[in-house]
Amino acid sequence: MPNPRVSREQLPIPDPQHAPATSTDVREQNPPYEPQQPVQPPEGAPNVVVVLIDDMGFGAPSTFGGPCAMPTADRLAEGGLRYSRFHVTAICSPTRQSLLTGRNHHSVGMGVTTEMSSAAPGYSGIRPRSAATLAQVLRGNGYNTGAFGKWHQTPARDVSPAGPFDRWPTGEGFEKFYGFVCAEMNHWYPVLFDGTAPTEPDRKPEDGYHLSEDLVDQAIDWVRTQQTLKPDTPFFAYVPFGATHAPYHVPREYREKYRGAFDHGWDAQREITLARQKELGVVPPDAELAPWAEGVPHWDELDDAERRSAASLMELYAGFAEHTDVQVGRLVDAIEEMGALENTLIVYILGDNGASAEGGLGGTLNEHRFASGIPDSAEYINEHDEALGDPTTHAHYPVGWALAMNTPYQWTKQVASHFGGTRDGMVVHWPAGITERGGVRDQFHHVIDVMPTVLEAAGLPEPTTVDGITQKPIEGTSMLYSFNGADEPDRHTLQYFEMVGHRGIYHDGWMAVTRHGVPWEMVESEHRSYDDDVWELYDTSVDWTQSHDIAAEHPGRLRELQQLFLIEAAKYNVFPLDDRMTERENPREAGRLDLHGDRGTITFHGPGLRLTEETAPNVKNRSHTITARVDVPEGGASGVLVAQGGRFGGWSLYCHEGRPSYAYNYFGLSEHKVAASEPLGAGRHEITLEFGYDGGGVGRGATVVLGVDGEKVGEGRVAATIPYYFAFDETFDLGVDRASPVTDDYAFADNAFTGTLERVRFDLSDDVWSDVASEQARTEFRAAHE
Repeated sequence: MPNPRVSREQLPIPDPQHAPATSTDVREQNPPYEPQQPVQPPEGAPNVVVVLIDDMGFGAPSTFGGPCAMPTADRLAEGGLRYSRFHVTAICSPTRQSLLTGRNHHSVGMGVTTEMSSAAPGYSGIRPRSAATLAQVLRGNGYNTGAFGKWHQTPARDVSPAGPFDRWPTGEGFEKFYGFVCAEMNHWYPVLFDGTAPTEPDRKPEDGYHLSEDLVDQAIDWVRTQQTLKPDTPFFAYVPFGATHAPYHVPREYREKYRGAFDHGWDAQREITLARQKELGVVPPDAELAPWAEGVPHWDELDDAERRSAASLMELYAGFAEHTDVQVGRLVDAIEEMGALENTLIVYILGDNGASAEGGLGGTLNEHRFASGIPDSAEYINEHDEALGDPTTHAHYPVGWALAMNTPYQWTKQVASHFGGTRDGMVVHWPAGITERGGVRDQFHHVIDVMPTVLEAAGLPEPTTVDGITQKPIEGTSMLYSFNGADEPDRHTLQYFEMVGHRGIYHDGWMAVTRHGVPWEMVESEHRSYDDDVWELYDTSVDWTQSHDIAAEHPGRLRELQQLFLIEAAKYNVFPLDDRMTERENPREAGRLDLHGDRGTITFHGPGLRLTEETAPNVKNRSHTITARVDVPEGGASGVLVAQGGRFGGWSLYCHEGRPSYAYNYFGLSEHKVAASEPLGAGRHEITLEFGYDGGGVGRGATVVLGVDGEKVGEGRVAATIPYYFAFDETFDLGVDRASPVTDDYAFADNAFTGTLERVRFDLSDDVWSDVASEQARTEFRAAHE
């Protein structure tokens, strides 16, 4: 039984003070000592499940009128509530940091993704200890806590075996973590962590493996074990999926279910979705479709090949969405079978930002390729139609579908100024706490409101100190008042928005916004001045979808809101604004600490090490030498010595049929190989790869020279190199190539070096070409691929 007199403002809760001993003999102790009870939440505190879908717009799920069937979200909404004015931050890491801290994203250092962080306080990627997470607070009050899925909040330089681990999930309040810590993941061949230990699935796709299914299996096992052993202790399960972020990887039958379902195109889909949204009551009867984005073709402007490729990619996405929701259903079913659903508060957030436009105007089979300015043709996509969704593709749909999946709002992911980037559907289900079933709630809310809602539902105060650190106030507003108060007035009445220069300010229904750039232009040729941005004004109390800009009619109101934005932005560390995108992934340009810094030589010992791109030696846009010392057994050796990236872009130094070899995979479009003519003999050898970068800008070519024991055994050219990023979902590996292979010279997974890898040394040139060094070179790179 929880002690109602326990003070919960200071966490951890202090140990109880015992009366002094009154006797030397325990039999004579008066009063006798009783066992020390563990900390327990207040009586009746609910279990908590927070589910987060990645890259899903307001108009995608069936629950909010969209074409993607999501039966679990529908079921939970019918037994709970739909929130029609729920908002996020327009991109993933910031939404996740805000969700788990109850603070605005710049307040907790996450103004943008972890891979794009800088030295500025609002963009450091480092959560201040003065903003404890929801998991820390719940665990400090007696909950068991587990997280399963995408994290993407740990500072990029900390994701290595050297840590530190204080901002990994297990350092931020979760007793159990199983998932990944980067932006996206290969759902067929993921590279995962169990706690802080690297792990890989023990099954393959041909054995029925899929990441979303694995995550839910892990969550169900954890909840069942927890409830079996501690049925009176509530649990907090956080389940943030990698789906529906690219790559779209899904079992074929889910994709096939949608064959032909989108042949009518994105313009017609917007009309269909809006009609359904009005029927569901998640938009008003007079809601209009917001204006179409300039520069995006309408469906009737596409040729037959473009329509076919676009429809295929949308079929794939819809199948991916439904498959993910079906997995959520398995978790809900398991909780119900345990008899725990009645007092489980489920918060199901259908998107961490609006639908993504990062596949470009035509869509792509390799998101990383497009992010570097290289589009795919419709013909190329159609040639690979049968492969869509399998491990050979890294697909993303076109901008037109992103706009349609954000129906009825304007713009997309990244664009924090407009609801297409920030408004997502949310479902809340709590039978013990919600009396109206199937209701719609129209109050304005934001992702920072989830934490205070959970705390109020559990009867827990906002802590004043955690681990001895004074806490900054939670900046969100509890939504609990709206659970059984459909007509209650809004309590969250002021909210700023900002992402890579896109800005907005909401106050009592009025909203002033300015869009800064175009989200599918990932590598801009020149900086756009913030002074050139045009501010718009909307009265969302009568214009639900930001369809009618009334800035000209109300210049005074616009000025007031612009000033209010400046006040809020200064308060929450939004300044200085930073609109750099792909180029900010380079630590040197972003101004953040790099794990290796300016080290020119890095030596790794033995096989097995797995690193992310941010913690691996940076070999992009610079000359470098790789030296591997190996011991070859009798009969020869094959397999990978060191590799980075995978089939969608990367490089590998390996032995093929016993011969030292090097492969550079250019965005999956071409492979450049150099190989020795003779296999290695038995004994110790030193294999070298000299990579002579051409210089003159980013993404240029290189001459490669392969050597064995000081003798040149091969030479070749790499015509062009990857300038910015090999892959978010691939790794740097010693002695093996995990996830997808860089080259087909060796197999998926079963490609470990069969000799002995003693060490690998990297010698890196000081001459690193960057976007700062050559603005002209960046422009030339883009122009060469258009």
